Amino acid sequence: MSDFFIILGGLLVYAVVFLLPGGAFSFLLHFLLSLPMQRRDRARFFLDLLETALERGQPIEQAILSAAASRDRVMGVRFFMVAAHLEDGARLGEALEKVPTFLPPPVNAMLRAGEKLGDLKKILPACREVLRVAPDTLRATTHYMVAILLLFAPVCVWLISMLMLFVVPKFKDVAAGMGVQIWPVTSFVFAIVPYLVRFEVVLFLALVAATLVFIGGPGFVRWFQFRSVPVVDLLTWRIPWKRKKLLRAFSAMLAVLLDGGVPEAEAVRLAGESTANEICRRRARRVTDALSRGEKLDDAVRAFDDTGEFHWRLANAVHARGGFLAALRGWHAALDAKAFQQEEVATHAITSGLVILNGVVVGLVAIAMFGLLVMVLKGVLAAT
Repeated sequence: MSDFFIILGGLLVYAVVFLLPGGAFSFLLHFLLSLPMQRRDRARFFLDLLETALERGQPIEQAILSAAASRDRVMGVRFFMVAAHLEDGARLGEALEKVPTFLPPPVNAMLRAGEKLGDLKKILPACREVLRVAPDTLRATTHYMVAILLLFAPVCVWLISMLMLFVVPKFKDVAAGMGVQIWPVTSFVFAIVPYLVRFEVVLFLALVAATLVFIGGPGFVRWFQFRSVPVVDLLTWRIPWKRKKLLRAFSAMLAVLLDGGVPEAEAVRLAGESTANEICRRRARRVTDALSRGEKLDDAVRAFDDTGEFHWRLANAVHARGGFLAALRGWHAALDAKAFQQEEVATHAITSGLVILNGVVVGLVAIAMFGLLVMVLKGVLAAT
């Protein structure tokens, strides 16, 4: 009977010490990684709500207030904040502007532009293109990278640091007391390992920042955005797959506005605003300046896209049937595919690089330690 209680006590200790913290950490990690998808699903549900109201001929504000009256928590607290502003008499665009973190910035800007256009229904296809979900493989790889980031890298850095601080000096003292000459390779490894660990710490902090941006979303990023120096927007434009997504959002919105009969200069301006990116807004202003000088739209858009592909695509879309959006849909799909491919390659490269770096550091430390042990054992055998 006493053995049974001992085993039961051991299982309880194991559950309390290992299983409960591990389960809590796994739940927290799953919750954090699911936040971006929850925000995207809420935005898609909101677009469905708008589309349903428009098809029924129901006022948008009334539809949102009716949905908020159900007290369904699926839409999140920011949806009820938008509904509260609408109840106070604000229009949809004003309510979305007062709660900027409810929807992704491009969708928010597109809906406000659609309200100015006077036809929200035409804007919804462009909004849905912005909310396209990344492939499952990309999301799985991203989650795998975050798991390695939060578990393997800091543990590796901590263990190697403890080893270099407390274990290696003791062995060096033993070797010096015995008059043993340390291998040059071992001395070299012990000299460079601190630099490798520091480099890994810097890389780890950079990945932590990227993870916070991924989890926090626009509400977190806007704290680092400055009106005079748009650092975040500039970095976003410099990332290849982000630039393609911005180009897709600008092109989709421009196509919708042109199909809606909006003048070219105004359509370009509203399309630039719909990207919610200051770099895109500046490039859109260059396009409008070119239009004011008498250039054609397909030539003026060269100021937005340096590659010239947008010029070629828009020039062909002018002569196509079915409208600009239908003519450019294939290009938008191609931009999506290229963006997802580049993002997946970068994610794999970063994940593999971090694993390889950890393996190299651990391997070098192991080689150096075994070399030091071999020399100490040789000294012991020589002394006996």
